[in-house]
Amino acid sequence: MRRGNAMDFNFSDRSKEYQEKLLAFMDEHIYPAEGIYAAQMAESGNPHFHPPILEELKTEARKRGLWNLFHPHEDKAWGSPGLSNLDYAPLAEIMGRSPLLAPEACNCNAPDTGNMEVLQLFGTEEHKEKWLKPLLAGEIASAFCMTEPDVASSDATNVELSMVRDGDEYVLNGRKWFASNALHANCKVLIVMGKTDVEAPTHRQQSMMVVPVGTPGVTIVRGLPVFGYLDREGHAEILFEDVRVPLTALLAGEGDGFMIGQARLGPGRIHHCMRSIGMAERALDLMIKRAQGRVTFGEPIASRSNIQDWIAEARIEIEMVRLLTLKTAWLMDTVGNRKARIEIAAIKVAGPQMALKIIDRAIQVHGGGGVTDDFPLASFWAHQRTLRLADGPDEVHKRTIARVELKRMREAIAAS
Repeated sequence: MRRGNAMDFNFSDRSKEYQEKLLAFMDEHIYPAEGIYAAQMAESGNPHFHPPILEELKTEARKRGLWNLFHPHEDKAWGSPGLSNLDYAPLAEIMGRSPLLAPEACNCNAPDTGNMEVLQLFGTEEHKEKWLKPLLAGEIASAFCMTEPDVASSDATNVELSMVRDGDEYVLNGRKWFASNALHANCKVLIVMGKTDVEAPTHRQQSMMVVPVGTPGVTIVRGLPVFGYLDREGHAEILFEDVRVPLTALLAGEGDGFMIGQARLGPGRIHHCMRSIGMAERALDLMIKRAQGRVTFGEPIASRSNIQDWIAEARIEIEMVRLLTLKTAWLMDTVGNRKARIEIAAIKVAGPQMALKIIDRAIQVHGGGGVTDDFPLASFWAHQRTLRLADGPDEVHKRTIARVELKRMREAIAAS
């Protein structure tokens, strides 16, 4: 073990209480609502429709005290319990079992969670009053605009959107895409990353600003499909043409954009991985039920040795990734995100890959049904495959790990 301290993965009594309450909410409200959600979306004819069932679920979750569970800053006014990363991990996993409903029902959905953290840590009092409070209340949604179509955005220093100061305003010009949530019916604000000083050191060129959706010059060009799915919240391509915002739109200070991004992405990455485990668990449950309920060549599918291998391997792999996730959460809580960067990178690679393998096998066991929307598996697969690119592709995270390991060995050789 690289760390000297003994690891403690015991959940607090508060976390255990929230787990029980959340599991009951899932059984009593979330799973029964999945069919209603699908019917309301189909009846609307609009892939970005905001179905009434979601607001009903949000009301019920808040009534049960299952609200803003992700938020590490305790705030009774907004129902934020102030849980540690370790205590939140099992809750995110539970919500991940129904990713289209549970996270948003509990106001724990990305990218709003990360944006709320940014506004909490780096926003002005005006930002907090105008944007953070309604986000914490679940009244509005937000989008995060970093990725661009014309550069390799896996390296965030490549962003080209310009932010030029003109008197008491900044003028923004450029194009973003995969701005998740930008097509959400309630999306009111964007957090935008761009360059304020191309002459500054590489990691001090970028800044982030708060841009209301209705600002003149902001055009949502299209929603981007992901493996054929037009997600309800959307992944938008957005054009910024001479967009003027006041100097007060700046988050933190000029040149702090890369730093804000790093602060935002650490917790966001592990939240994704926690939900990935939940999807894998549900996929395993569905695989087992299907294997027990279907007969081929005179025997239940579950009697086949290869299917039993898949089930056993799935349990092993889920437990391994869960332990790595809990270790990562514990390190984030005890030594901070920066010192846990290797584990954060590792879990971001391992989580989606593990979930994809299990979901793929569950699809295989379901046969033709597995690739339809009669089961959640096809949607799960598309989500997890996309996650291998979102918040940094696998290759960037592996590069981070490899560079640290290579440096460790060089230093060990030099010291010997």
